Parts: sequence; structure tokens; C-alpha cells
Amino acid sequence: MQRTLRVNIVAIYLMGFFHSFMVVIPVFVPLVQGYGLTMAQVLQTQALFALTVAVFEVPSGYIADIWGRKRAILAGSALNGMGFVSLLWADGFADFLVYEIFLGVGISLISGADLALLYDTETQLQESGAGGGAGASKSLSRLISIEAGASGVAGICASLLLLFADMATLVKVQAACGFVPLTLGLLLVEAPRPTLTQGHAGNAQAIVRTLVFGKPVVLWTTLAIAAFGLLALYAFWIYQKYWELQGIPVSLFGYIWAVFALTVSVAARYAGAIEARLGWRRMLWITAALPVLGLLGMALAGGWVGVLFGFSIQLSRGLSLTLFYEALNRRVDGDFRATMNSLVSLGVRSLFIVTGPLLGWALDSFGVLSSLLALAAVFAPLFVLVILGLGVRIRREAEGVPQPAI
Repeated sequence: MQRTLRVNIVAIYLMGFFHSFMVVIPVFVPLVQGYGLTMAQVLQTQALFALTVAVFEVPSGYIADIWGRKRAILAGSALNGMGFVSLLWADGFADFLVYEIFLGVGISLISGADLALLYDTETQLQESGAGGGAGASKSLSRLISIEAGASGVAGICASLLLLFADMATLVKVQAACGFVPLTLGLLLVEAPRPTLTQGHAGNAQAIVRTLVFGKPVVLWTTLAIAAFGLLALYAFWIYQKYWELQGIPVSLFGYIWAVFALTVSVAARYAGAIEARLGWRRMLWITAALPVLGLLGMALAGGWVGVLFGFSIQLSRGLSLTLFYEALNRRVDGDFRATMNSLVSLGVRSLFIVTGPLLGWALDSFGVLSSLLALAAVFAPLFVLVILGLGVRIRREAEGVPQPAI
């Protein structure tokens, strides 16, 4: 059994790589603009994606906890593959909406389940004394690092393909790679964990108690993930439009994307070591300051210097993903780990549903630079509030002081 569980670790790492190996993403904005879509429409497709994820996120996480992580991951991988294949016939705004629905349902099934299965596997190996893994905390950071690295590799491949082919070829390559995670998913096995027997209503009450009335650090960590994740989503869709504005050729987008993704990968990989050296307080404030610096630098500097300031946002992304998700999973019982991870993702997606189209409208109406300054003005005080609240809860938890959740 222990030997089989070790296969989970490798399989999840490989699945994470291929789920993130999306050669169409580094040039997605120019790709859809070629079909006549405006930036407002681009962000509308992403709002639909976020809505789809929001609708299915928590039910899918709960399904993973009840039905099994492997089944949820397999179903999600199959839907992702179908979504990539649908791009072969995409010819306008409506077709890209269909594509986003496929990916939204697929990712909602995978999101949370993969992290929970990896964490459960590592925990079981450590508790049994069998070894074979890096430990739950390091495995999470490695998975995040691998996924970011895969995005970087995809960026390089996209630029290389565009030297010899066109956008249509990228879509074909993406469709060909789409079902690789499904094949890898067949290798997974469920990690042993308690069977839930108290019924759906009792389970729901337990989840709410854990999030709202349980450990206060869990709630504030969730708020931190939502805030940092929302800004990361905004930046994700602004980058390519910003690069266009700076006069950078589309053929270079993949290379820039690759370096940006590898920055997230390296930051995630060494986040734990950096925290151990600097302490969690300094780490939190650095993680909060970096994206604000990046937004201001992109807006005020411009050109290649502005592009370089984008690295600040990517550094923060890698650090925050590892630190916050590790903190969350360490404090949540295995029974509801997938559900809690899904709830966190739901918070980010729900906010994007409302604000994503507004950002697209702002980009079309006021321009990229004004939008960047507005984001900096909004997120700077928001990050201060979240970091102060989280810091207080972490300190009180360490001191063993009883405290309310909010």
C-alpha cells in the first residue's frame, strides 16, 4: 500500500505539469482578438469561467471528499481535454464561451482534490513511518512550483512554434496534449482517511464551524488567499495587453511568459526557506508590498522597465501561494480538506465574476496605465488590512490566547 501511495506523488506532480502546460495561454489575448474580441469580451469569457467554477467549486470539492479524490480528478481531467478539443472549431465569441464552460467545470473538479490527495498521501506516508515523500508542506510547494514551471515551458514552446507556424498550430498542439492528465490520473489511488458518516447536513455544519467559528487563522488565511489571488488574476489578463501597448512583438510573448512563470516557480519552491530565514512577519509584509510595487512600476515606468516590474507581482504570487495554502491545509482536518480548498478558490472566482468585466471595461475605456494605478490604490490598503488581521491571529495562536474568529 505504501509503495502504491508513493506513485500518487509522482502522478500528481506530472498531472500538475500537464494541466498547466497550456501553449495557448501566453498568447491568448492576441489569439482571441484575431477572432474580433475586445478586451471587454476577453474579460467576459473569464467572468463566465469564474462563474462556472463558482457554481461547481464547492459541490465538486464536497464530491471529492465524499465520492473520492481520484474520481473527481479523473472527471475534471476528461472535461479539460474536451474543452481543449473544442478550440479546434472555435470561430467567435460564443465558441470561446463554450470552451470556458468546459474548463470551468473541469478545473472545479480538480481544484482542491489534487491538493487534498497529495496532502493526505504525504500525511499517511509520514504517519506510517514508510517515508518516500518530502513531507506535506514541501510537496505542496513543489506542486505549485511544478505547475508554474510548466506554464513557463509552455510559454517557450508557444514562441518557438510561432517561429515556424501560426496560432492554429498552437491550438492543435494544445488539443493533442489535453488528455495526457486523464491518462496519468488512472495511476492514482485513494489515500486512507476516515469515512464521513454524519450526513450532508452535519458535514455542512462541520465545514462552516471550521471556517467561521474554528481556528481564526483559517478564516484570515482564506481572506488573504482571496485578496492576493484576485490581484494575480487581474495581472494575468493585463500582462499581454500591456506588452502590446509597449510595442513588444507577439513572438516574444511566450518567452516573457516563460520567465514570469518560472519566477513564480522558484519563489514557490523556496518560500519556506525564505520564511525560515526572515520570519513570518517580514515575509507577510514583503509578500504584500511586492505586487503594489509591480503595479506602480508598470504604470509609471513603461517599456521594458515596466515589463520588468511585473516580476514583483510574480514573486509575490509564488510566495503567497505556498505560504497561505500550506498554512490552510495544515490547520484543516483531512475529512474536509478538498472542500475547504474549493471554498477558497470559490472566494477568488466569485469576486472576479463581478469585477472582471468591470476591469475589461476600464481597460477599453481608460487604458491600461490608468487601470494599473487604480488597482494599486485599491489593493495597497486592502493588503495592509489583511496582513494586519492575519498577523494578529497568528501571534495569538502561537501564544495560545483564546480569540474570536472575526
